[in-house]
Amino acid sequence: MSREEIMAMVKDRSGNIIGTDGGQSKALEFLYDSIAGNIALKGLKMKTVSQLAGAFCDSAISQSLIPRFIETAGIDLTEYEAGYYNSFNDFFTRKINDTARPIDMTPGHLVSPCDSKLTVYPIDDDSIFEIKGVSYHIDEFLKSDYLADNYKGGHFCVFRLEVGDYHRYMYIDDGFKSKNRHINGFYHTVNPIALESTDIYKENTREYTILHTENFGRVIMAEVGAMLVGRIVNHHKGHHRFRRGDEKGMFKYGGSTVVLLFEKDIVEFDEDILCNTRDGYETIVKMGEKIGIRREN
Repeated sequence: MSREEIMAMVKDRSGNIIGTDGGQSKALEFLYDSIAGNIALKGLKMKTVSQLAGAFCDSAISQSLIPRFIETAGIDLTEYEAGYYNSFNDFFTRKINDTARPIDMTPGHLVSPCDSKLTVYPIDDDSIFEIKGVSYHIDEFLKSDYLADNYKGGHFCVFRLEVGDYHRYMYIDDGFKSKNRHINGFYHTVNPIALESTDIYKENTREYTILHTENFGRVIMAEVGAMLVGRIVNHHKGHHRFRRGDEKGMFKYGGSTVVLLFEKDIVEFDEDILCNTRDGYETIVKMGEKIGIRREN
C-alpha cells in the first residue's frame, strides 16, 4: 500500500474518507525515507535529545513556531479559550471551550476520552494486534501476563492523536483509579508514515492505570508518548476518584496515542467504528462523543 493510500485511510462519522497528512509529511519523510534521516533518527531517539527539544518547546523562544503551526495544522482557534501563550507547549496544551466538546452524560453510553482517530480490535487468545502494519502482544504492551489475561475476549481501542488535535484527555465514566504504571521506552512518532520503518509500540514510553468505573467495569487506560517531546502529563499519580468528563491529563508536543482496554462482554461499539476498523479505516472521534454502549448481560 502506498503512503498516499495510508494517509487516506480515515473516515468521519458520516462515512466520508478524510486525508490526514496535515503539515507533518516533509519532516517525517526526511526522518524515515532518507539515509541522513535514519542517521538523525538514532540521535532523536535518545532521551537527552528529547529532553533538549522539550526544554526548547517550553521556552519563550519557541513562541515563533506558533503562527506557522496554526496554519499548517489547520487549527480553528475559535474552539479554544482565548489567552496569551508563553511558549509553544503553552499553546500546544491550550484548553478548549466547554461548549466545543459537549460530554454525553448518559450513564450507559461509552464516550471517547479525546479527539483522535479510533480503531477497535477484539482481544483474541493470542492477544496479538496488527495496527497499520505494526504487530505487538498485549502482554508486551502491559508488561504483565496476569493483567493481560483478564482482558482476553474484550476490546483493545487505539485513539491516535495527530499534532493538530486537542491534546488533553478525560475520564470516560465515574469511578476511581489505581496507581499509574510507567514503562520507559524510545520516543517514536505515531504518524502512519513511520509505520513503514518502525514498530512504534515496542519503542514508546507509556503509562497506564486501571479505572474502576461504574458502568464499564475495570478499564485499562494507557497513554503512549511520541517521538521528540511526546511527554505524558497525568494529573493524578496515585489513587483518585473521578467523574465522567474530568480532565485526566495531557500530552506535550508530539503526536500521541491513548489506549483503552475493556474486559469481555462489557461494551458494544458503534457499528460504523467496527466496520471501519474491519475495512482498514480509522474513525475520527471527538472528546465526549458516544462511541458505544454498555452491554446488558
